[in-house]
Amino acid sequence: MGISSGAKLAVALTMVVFLNQGLLTNSLTLILAAFAGALAAMAFVLAVSRRVNRMSILVICGVMIGYICSAVTDIVVAFAQDSNIVNLHNWSQGSFSGMTWGNVRAAAGIVLPALAAAFFLSKPMAAYQMGEQYARSVGVDVKRFSRALVLLSSLLAACVTAFAGPISFVGIAVPHLVKQLLGSARPLYVLPGCCLGGAAFCLLCDLIARSLFAPTELSISSVTAVFGAPVVIGLLIRRQEGKR
Repeated sequence: MGISSGAKLAVALTMVVFLNQGLLTNSLTLILAAFAGALAAMAFVLAVSRRVNRMSILVICGVMIGYICSAVTDIVVAFAQDSNIVNLHNWSQGSFSGMTWGNVRAAAGIVLPALAAAFFLSKPMAAYQMGEQYARSVGVDVKRFSRALVLLSSLLAACVTAFAGPISFVGIAVPHLVKQLLGSARPLYVLPGCCLGGAAFCLLCDLIARSLFAPTELSISSVTAVFGAPVVIGLLIRRQEGKR
């Protein structure tokens, strides 16, 4: 839906400004920049969602936002200083190569509390899956719940994008696979399944990206797209056939 692309644009702008001034960016700065970009992209998607009734149109709008943010990011990278272009280009393609234990600790300090909050909201999520009217009938404050989901999803996407760059199709393909494997859509089961499944999927794709054409390393986003896109297409076709 363009969230990671918005985070990517904000981080690229921050890196270019800091590096051109001869300053170093720390983990917190990158996370805050990515969070701001993710929130901006999410705000635009939410604004569009109030004007359209079809989910397909909303998805297309999210994809277009992603393309716009990616195009602006490419322009920013093109005007970066020569010494910074390589690092920015590698990061913008998605890679775990530059990760350090300091980055891991910084990300864990934000991701773990966010995941705990997501587990805390698992019961309202289950009610919301049944529709807004049902969620209201069982006492869920839909507005506050929606805002909490937006903040949590933006924060989690921002942490990944700040350090590894945008990684395609993990957030789309893995939840569908997890629900198929578990045979359940209950958030209490799907959330931990997505955490473990997403980690395993990324590690496998990272291994392929590093070893397939070694010593040349592919971007992990390219590998996740190759494996993730067919999975999503297959699941959509299967769901459509199930409705007939």
